[in-house]
Amino acid sequence: MPETKLVPNNKPRPISFWINAILLLLLAVAPPILFITGQPFWLDVFTRLVILALAATALNLVLGYGGLVSFGHAAYLGLGAYAVGIPTYHALYGGMDAIASFNGFLHLGLAVSVSALFALLTGAISLRTRGVNFIMITMAFGQMIFYAIVALENYGGDDGLTIDVRSEFPLISLDNPLTLYGLCYLSLLVALFIVYKITRSRFGLTLQGARSNEERMRSLGVNCYRYQLVAFVISGAICGYAGFLLGNFSTFISPEMMDWTRSGELMFMVILGGAAFLCGPIFGAAAFILLEEVLRDVTIHWHLPFGLLLILSVLFFRGGLSGALDRLRSKGDKP
Repeated sequence: MPETKLVPNNKPRPISFWINAILLLLLAVAPPILFITGQPFWLDVFTRLVILALAATALNLVLGYGGLVSFGHAAYLGLGAYAVGIPTYHALYGGMDAIASFNGFLHLGLAVSVSALFALLTGAISLRTRGVNFIMITMAFGQMIFYAIVALENYGGDDGLTIDVRSEFPLISLDNPLTLYGLCYLSLLVALFIVYKITRSRFGLTLQGARSNEERMRSLGVNCYRYQLVAFVISGAICGYAGFLLGNFSTFISPEMMDWTRSGELMFMVILGGAAFLCGPIFGAAAFILLEEVLRDVTIHWHLPFGLLLILSVLFFRGGLSGALDRLRSKGDKP
């Protein structure tokens, strides 16, 4: 038999790949440069952008790849933030051991574990429903946590709680804005890598198969409920970690963080950027946050043009911004 030679694949990278790479490079370089050149405000804007992009990436795992429209993911974000604020409050005013209560590993462990546990409990119930019922029950669970936090007057209730001391880690200080941004950016890269590996594994392909045709997957003997529940827990844990970062960034937490409107904003970021696209949530968060900041400088009635632009983007950008880039790639591949 003739020898078969392996020919290397020299096909150039699609345009969407390079745009995604440029976006990640800009997020790595631009904020530190702006801070060093005397514009710390924009470093704060980009830090908030990266944290929300991380939370939207978590939501994209179940919404984009799993087809599960969760309207309560802001609850995990809030739980992660309160995992920082409550131990710090007890250290300062409750007589607890300050060294233990300021420990960043304690805060991080609480944020991820509590959010994952809440996602497990709520997901186990919510995933037994579909469609509008699933949307409403996830929103109901989110509002349940919202009102539970409002009722906790010791932690500020509706007025919120100030975090006087950020989480403490060996060798790094989150009081340094550049260090905090670097941690948030690296966390986003790790989350993207995790979602990338999950969605290209057998688990991720099964999850996407359930999104496309759940009945057919069940007929093949696949327990879709189990796969969706695991994805829901992973998503909640990542979102709780984003809440941990948000609490350290804002140094102020309140029940408003977990209101259903915040869940809607996260969902809109995913849809605007492109659901089921790896970097879609980053595009969505960037467009959402930067557009909001620019319009605030133009007019005090910025909500109206902001809302109109978002509606138009959803109507005319099928598949979001990443979908538009994907169509550019398809046109470029044509002879």
